[in-house]
Amino acid sequence: MKGAGGSSGGIGHFFIGLLMMSGGFYLLLNAITVTSNFGLGNRLYNLNAFGTSVGLTGGTVMIPFIFGVGLVFYNAKNILGWLLSICSMTALIFGVISSVRFSLRTMSSFDLIVILVLAVGGLGLFLRSLKKIDKKYS
Repeated sequence: MKGAGGSSGGIGHFFIGLLMMSGGFYLLLNAITVTSNFGLGNRLYNLNAFGTSVGLTGGTVMIPFIFGVGLVFYNAKNILGWLLSICSMTALIFGVISSVRFSLRTMSSFDLIVILVLAVGGLGLFLRSLKKIDKKYS
């Protein structure tokens, strides 16, 4: 009889590993806090030129977008309108992504060890179940 993934690895290892891995990664992702300081008045990018620092905000990035959309609605074949719209939306998306902050909540070392053993141990069991096992060692 074939095991998990058509190999002789074992269905029991597959499900136990999958359960451990799912629980461990759930607990790990549940312990991560995601925050953002994005706003139309907050700086997305800093430009340093001639000894001064100029900050580009989300609102500043929206100005070329507005002109680009206006040009696209006036003439849909206008390359400058499409270029302004696409570049400003790309800059805004990268600015939002770069403003995201990840932090791990406070926990005891025991909690962290349990989470890592469940996640990585489950991954090991899961991958072991997909490996072919020789008949002389089983």
